[in-house]
Amino acid sequence: MPQFKNKIAFVVATKDRPSELRRLLKNLETQSYKPDQIVIVEGSESPAEDPKKEFSTLKLDYLHSTPPSAARQRNVGIEMVSPDITLIGFLDDDVELEPDAIEIMMRYWENAPEQIAGTALNMVNHPQLYASRLKALKLTEKFGFYSKKRGEVPASGFQTMIGNVSETINTRWLPTTAVIWHRRVFDEFRFDEWFSGYSYLEDLDFSYRVGRKNQLAVVADAKYFHYPALNGRGDDYSFGKREVVNRIYFVKKNEELSLFKCYMGLIIRMFISLTLSVREKQTSYLRRVRGNIGGLIISIMK
Repeated sequence: MPQFKNKIAFVVATKDRPSELRRLLKNLETQSYKPDQIVIVEGSESPAEDPKKEFSTLKLDYLHSTPPSAARQRNVGIEMVSPDITLIGFLDDDVELEPDAIEIMMRYWENAPEQIAGTALNMVNHPQLYASRLKALKLTEKFGFYSKKRGEVPASGFQTMIGNVSETINTRWLPTTAVIWHRRVFDEFRFDEWFSGYSYLEDLDFSYRVGRKNQLAVVADAKYFHYPALNGRGDDYSFGKREVVNRIYFVKKNEELSLFKCYMGLIIRMFISLTLSVREKQTSYLRRVRGNIGGLIISIMK
């Protein structure tokens, strides 16, 4: 393998996805540059067999941590990273990296500007953006509800999607799907464990806080695919409630954002779901809106 000045560890928070985890580890075995350490934090009540025997070519640490929470499991994993590691990354268990993806990231970090604190890999199969025309309207951007710029966080607190980029770009937030942080970040920051369970928006909250003091980037040539697992997000009603409660918590926590614009953005989000339910004839969007309404009631009463 090539030699670099940095060493890298990946933390993988997982729960009830043994087949996805196995596929990820097989993928990491084929990398042109293998991670110096992989920390798997399993949140299942009945964890699967320790994968270290099967994947002996990888430097694995495997631990069980409950109750399950993506934010808390990542924090636990950070504490398990060896002291000589300089880069700490996170991978979702349902991703697949291109064979040279880690090596490309390591080469980027060899000469990365000092102000760069985090870098995301480039998702090449990003799903199509819903309501792209509405989100691209000048009025939508003017009033701070959304932005045409990739990886932006406007005043509403609704992050814009990054998608598949053709060149390396700077952003104001990074997803944890496939991301690498300089270790110095964790001297000051941790994932907010208020985001429990599925932990929706915990990556936005973490990276946005880091990005206020540092630069973030998405590296175009380091490519990966995301194949979202069917389990994990919960039912449509529960997710609808969570996406409202967590969004409002994020905006209230960061006072430079606008709670009024957040509420307006949530109303627009519900309008989009209602439109999709009619156009695609799927009741799942209606259940999501019911959850949105429940989340609004909970947030207003707090």
